[in-house]
Amino acid sequence: MSMQSTQILYDIHNGETFGTLIAIYFYLTGLSAGSFIISTLSYGFGFERFKPLGKIGIVIATLLLAAAPMFLLAHSGQKLRVWHLFVYLNPTSPITWGSFLLMLYPLNCVVYGFFMFRGQKRLTRTFGLIGIPLALMVHGYTGFILAFGKARPLWNSSVMPLLFLVSAMVSGIAMMIIVSAIRDRFFTKEHALNMDILSALARMLGWCLVFDLFLTSTEMAVHGISHLGAQESVALLLTGPFAGLFLLLENLMGKVIPMLVMLSPRARRAVPLLLLASILVMIGIYTMRYNVVVGGEYIPLL
Repeated sequence: MSMQSTQILYDIHNGETFGTLIAIYFYLTGLSAGSFIISTLSYGFGFERFKPLGKIGIVIATLLLAAAPMFLLAHSGQKLRVWHLFVYLNPTSPITWGSFLLMLYPLNCVVYGFFMFRGQKRLTRTFGLIGIPLALMVHGYTGFILAFGKARPLWNSSVMPLLFLVSAMVSGIAMMIIVSAIRDRFFTKEHALNMDILSALARMLGWCLVFDLFLTSTEMAVHGISHLGAQESVALLLTGPFAGLFLLLENLMGKVIPMLVMLSPRARRAVPLLLLASILVMIGIYTMRYNVVVGGEYIPLL
């Protein structure tokens, strides 16, 4: 009696947990955190040169944070069950912590902005300093959510939360450069650009980009010599379907070229070039969010 071997094939597609809407949510919370911290440079830390950005920074931070959860809700399958996040708690889950942070941070933004517009400096400074760790945690917890995904090699990295925080500052500073130029040109009596602010923001952005590139290259280097799944995630970004987005749009156009502009005293004085570099940075950081979120789910679960 002969034995017959049977092979069964299952047509099971790789599922997508997050997707583009979550990438947009991460991007908007990062912009909010970055612009909030810029707004505290004057009202929280006393750097008077940045005072013109204080009020507009907190307004933008609050509006962006109001918009961000809309993408989160649009992604969720059961929108009416959002209250479950505040009842069924798991202290070891970053989602539980993030749910409460998404309530506390915008509330603090409103209070901080209220006292700022009322001219109450002491209370403005107090709530500005309280808001900095809240802003960092609101965006940092998203990095922890991804880092805890053990079955997703691209996400499962201790660098991920820090990378998200640094990229939030990068995108926030780039946005504030653009906002500052628009404000000075169209919404001031002099209609003249404040080059002192623009140059200071550009230098800050340049060094943040240096650190961002360092973290990105470190993560790629470690993944490249790690287990097979991590190596596949590196190949996905360097030679695979996401190579163009990662190498050209995210890093070359979104980080390296703007970094050279921001760190060159002569180049950053050329306003059109400065603004173009800032726009490229914002596009590059969104591409980074997309590459991490969508690219991380491209490889089948381990």
